[in-house]
Amino acid sequence: MPRAATGGITAAFLRAQAPHMAPLASRIARAFPGLATAAATRFAPSSSASSPRLGLVPRLRSARSFSGARASPVSGAVSGSSTSEEGQQLQSELIFLGTGTSEGIPRVSCLTHPTKICPVCTKAAEPGNPNRRRNTSILLRHATPSGTTNIVVDAGKFFYHSALQWFPTFGLRTIDGVIITHSHADAIGGLDCLRDWTNNVQSSIPIYVAERDYEVMKMTHYYLVDTSVVIPGAAVSALQFNIIKEEPFMVHNLEVIPLPVWHGQGYRSLGFRFGDVCYISDVSDIPEETYKLLENCELLIMDALRPDRSSSTHFGLPRALEEVRKIKPTKTLFTGMMHLMDHEKVNSDLARLIGTDGLDIQLSYDGLRIPVRL
Repeated sequence: MPRAATGGITAAFLRAQAPHMAPLASRIARAFPGLATAAATRFAPSSSASSPRLGLVPRLRSARSFSGARASPVSGAVSGSSTSEEGQQLQSELIFLGTGTSEGIPRVSCLTHPTKICPVCTKAAEPGNPNRRRNTSILLRHATPSGTTNIVVDAGKFFYHSALQWFPTFGLRTIDGVIITHSHADAIGGLDCLRDWTNNVQSSIPIYVAERDYEVMKMTHYYLVDTSVVIPGAAVSALQFNIIKEEPFMVHNLEVIPLPVWHGQGYRSLGFRFGDVCYISDVSDIPEETYKLLENCELLIMDALRPDRSSSTHFGLPRALEEVRKIKPTKTLFTGMMHLMDHEKVNSDLARLIGTDGLDIQLSYDGLRIPVRL
């Protein structure tokens, strides 16, 4: 299968930061009239001639063209395709609901420190800044002739906050499935928040989870697993648990291939492959047998916690770059960044690799939406 041309994505990321926050600007203006002028200036969408839009493409675009989608400032619905695009192939999308660590960025401890100033957390406190990061999570909008399904990977502690921002922005409503990478709080802490959907939008949500993580959920979310303990009349999330193994499975006609990895010594976590997209959010080591599942990866989304070194449970930037060279994807987006990873600075450094090493790598950010071939 031919690959898209390789290219850097720094310029498109910078162009995308203003348009995808346009709906937020109107909400800020209503809530804080005194900030109306500043917010309108900061988040005003580009002119129609230069504004990025999500077109229909036969394959995943070059990373150079990755950009946040522009939403209608009135309804929050995603801008539609032009008339000339009607009848072309349906386009699936991947949306980053969160790209940060378990505690998120900014940190309260940094913003309240009496003497030290954290540059990244200070930037992240500004609405719309790409350093503002919630728990790692993606949403796949899988478009087929029979309809479109919304499949979420992980629902962590900040999931509801992510949904409050990005579901209206991108015209999302239903959740047709949640796939779990592992059973830490930043991956399952938001399962209780799914009650808003099962109480008001749909009857239930299927959850796809490994047996070992399901056993953890029996303790952490016992009332969601065994609803017989719920007080009559109480409305909790209605979830349908599906046990997955380390072999391909289907979610609404989408094949999902688990990518087993280690997330600390002796702790198994799962990445997932969707078509030519490989997603590994929490990893400290990759078993040899998993590399074969990563062959011919077009878009790699991988854990990169900090700029200097790895931790016992996460790749740092140096190790992540080593793995990119080994896996050889066409394009790479890093995720799971802590507050030592300044979005603009690290992206500027990574952009040089396209010329020196032929590596097309950038940091993702919350709210980034890209077209994908699933």
